[in-house]
Amino acid sequence: MSRPIQAHIDLAALKNNFRVVQRASASRVMAVVKANAYGHGLLRVAGALREAQGLALLDVRDAITLRDAGFRQTILLLEGFFAKEDAPLFAEYELTTVIHSHAQLAWLDAYPRKNGLSVWLKINTGMNRLGFMPAEVPAVMERLKSHRAVREVTLMTHFAQADEAAGISKQLELFNQIAASYHAPRSLANSAAILRHPSAHGDWVRPGIMLYGSSPFAEVSANELRLQPVMNLTSELISVRELRSGDCVGYGASFRAENTMRIGIVACGYADGYPRHAATGTPILVNGKRTRTLGRVSMDMLAVDLSDIPDAQVGSRVVLWGEGLPVDEVAHAAGTISYELLCALAPRVPVSY
Repeated sequence: MSRPIQAHIDLAALKNNFRVVQRASASRVMAVVKANAYGHGLLRVAGALREAQGLALLDVRDAITLRDAGFRQTILLLEGFFAKEDAPLFAEYELTTVIHSHAQLAWLDAYPRKNGLSVWLKINTGMNRLGFMPAEVPAVMERLKSHRAVREVTLMTHFAQADEAAGISKQLELFNQIAASYHAPRSLANSAAILRHPSAHGDWVRPGIMLYGSSPFAEVSANELRLQPVMNLTSELISVRELRSGDCVGYGASFRAENTMRIGIVACGYADGYPRHAATGTPILVNGKRTRTLGRVSMDMLAVDLSDIPDAQVGSRVVLWGEGLPVDEVAHAAGTISYELLCALAPRVPVSY
């Protein structure tokens, strides 16, 4: 028999979350499927999101995979060209590109088709990662409008604090000031802005984490937002044992039993994508009952407290995250975010749909 850990991807939940996006905004939807659809499987996720008007990712090879699989909607490369040699591929596969740098402007000359390329011009309104500074936009727009390769331009930016109390007002005001000079489609809203800032929806919204059933807000649960978990990571107990008072568990002996207690060992570790830095107390489900992890996470195993689960035995089902245990809770306990946990699912974990 194979090792019991597996990830089950609930495509019905994914479609439910897409409908949440549609209810929240009348804008066109650019579904973000980068990083192998946040660890959920690019082709299967894209197949479940065929109603989306666009799909956004990073790697031109993934975009080609989608085209070869028959996906005809807009495919946007969020970081655009990485070299001028990419430009002919954008023409061949009818891909849309973000332009965020002067180097990419120069690489447009390698695009072989006249009036064939749709461009999303990224404006830096405060995120300070990618994008042209506001003062540069007029000259860049003139360059794009006059370039033989460019068919149309969409204006875009990205919010730094849409999920926080600081909000988006400064960035939105700056973007709107710049965009007012142009008759061009606009795209601003990530998951948090879709749910909290309708004034920023523009012509295209770009949902990411909410599609996969995770809340973009620290203080609001996915359930409150009517989002359903898409990835269910499960395993089983492969050992059950008794600890005496003073016994330690795992590397570094970081957990020491204060009393006699019963523990279980789960077939899951950091080589499967579970966070090694998850400390004692991280929530986990055994036989549908909430308990806690104990000690350090190993490469292939972790320990759990069975003190209040007397029926737990070898073979008992364990939920690492998913239905009944939001990935957001696990991430918070481990001092990280759900994005990291979902994207970190290891190739060795079998995935079913």
